[in-house]
Amino acid sequence: MNGKELLEKMELIDSAYIEAASVAPRKKRFNTLKAWVAISACLVLLISATLGAYAFAKETKRYNDAVAFFDDYDLKTDGLSRAEIKRVYRDIITKSFSYSKTSEVIINSMSSEQLSGYEILQENITSEYIENLWNYKNYSGADTSAKKGVSYSYYSEYKRDDSLGFDVHDKSYLEKYDGEELVWRTEISEFAIYGYEAVSDGVIAYGNTYRWSTDQPSYAWLMKVDTNGNVVWKQALNSGFEDELVSAIIETETGGYSVISRGDYEYICLSKFTASGKRESFNKTKIGNYGIFSVVRSTSGYIVQLGSHMTSEHAKILKLDEDGNVKEAFVYGEENVDYYITDMVEYDGKIYLSTYAVPKHESKNEIGPVLEHIFENNIIGISSEKLTPLLRKNYTALLLVCDSTTGTPKEFYSVSGSLGGELDVSEAGELVWDVESITSSFFSPYTNAYTVAGTCYVFRYTFDTEGALKSQQKTDEITSFWR
Repeated sequence: MNGKELLEKMELIDSAYIEAASVAPRKKRFNTLKAWVAISACLVLLISATLGAYAFAKETKRYNDAVAFFDDYDLKTDGLSRAEIKRVYRDIITKSFSYSKTSEVIINSMSSEQLSGYEILQENITSEYIENLWNYKNYSGADTSAKKGVSYSYYSEYKRDDSLGFDVHDKSYLEKYDGEELVWRTEISEFAIYGYEAVSDGVIAYGNTYRWSTDQPSYAWLMKVDTNGNVVWKQALNSGFEDELVSAIIETETGGYSVISRGDYEYICLSKFTASGKRESFNKTKIGNYGIFSVVRSTSGYIVQLGSHMTSEHAKILKLDEDGNVKEAFVYGEENVDYYITDMVEYDGKIYLSTYAVPKHESKNEIGPVLEHIFENNIIGISSEKLTPLLRKNYTALLLVCDSTTGTPKEFYSVSGSLGGELDVSEAGELVWDVESITSSFFSPYTNAYTVAGTCYVFRYTFDTEGALKSQQKTDEITSFWR
């Protein structure tokens, strides 16, 4: 219907109807207003419900994102409310780190970080293994096997000093052998040799000036000998100490030498020498009365194992930079377990530590639990068949894989009944770990040198550059064991 048609029809309507319709009943108008109020209220409720559902969905998504973030980074939600989890999440992703709960979450998660571990099972020790030990004379610690390849040895001679009334150091000798054949012998009188390090073009012997009184100084010495036994140079360190002991000599990439020593029983020192024996630099750091057990080269400096037989500490590691400054210090151990580090190497950006673990004992003796069992049960005449299982239960070899920056162990490999042995990197670039499996033993409480002695078979484990165990092999090598 268009507008013109509407007007024509309206003309046909009685005017009375129009006048009556012009005044609307009040009641009806009230009902119309009430209806509009009800509709408006429903619209408000509908809009509120819609906004509320949107807000709830948004809050749920934020919470789920926070929980997923916690899971990805191994953060613990224990004891946190829903709101606190979201606040910690926002505090971290915005890098504010101002919320008080954030530090608690991070610290708790770090302290509860789990260490991945893998147990390596050895093949059982058979009667054949035991039989092979009968002719191995190792209990005195002497190696009766024939020498193979190039090797070095040293010894000292003493003569009587009538003015003193006793013998004093006369000469020390450094010898080179090819198999059993003596190639050359070099003598020196300035100091007593107590160690050496083979280098690319010869060997460096080290030792100390001989002294017969604690009032006398004991200076450290070095002597470079070429491949023909000729002395190339001799050098006293003269580092300002009354007593200095050389602990390690490392040949550098430039053909010089880094010498790690201990001064006056409380300083760790790094001296750098040229190939011709001239000292270029010297650095010392006070560390306390610790012995230097071993040193290895790392990509950024040196890794040093410290220890103390007096306090039964054997698992303290220092990281030195190229100049000998201490950058990091790590101590390994657990509440009820003592660790003994036997070797270490930096490999594929990580620090690998060959260790063995024993239960803590009040005697601070690593075979304390074994001796306690023997004496409490009055089995002084214990046989090897009964003693060996006790020793195997007491010892566990461990290969710790540690972060090179923090020193924190990230994973480990364990072998029961064994001691961690040497670590090396093969020509193929693979990590090789020797494990000494305790095979036989005997108890000798009346000797001075040891109380328990025995033999170990060497098992060799090879790892690829990803740190995965690639192979294991029982070698024909046998090592001595005495404590």
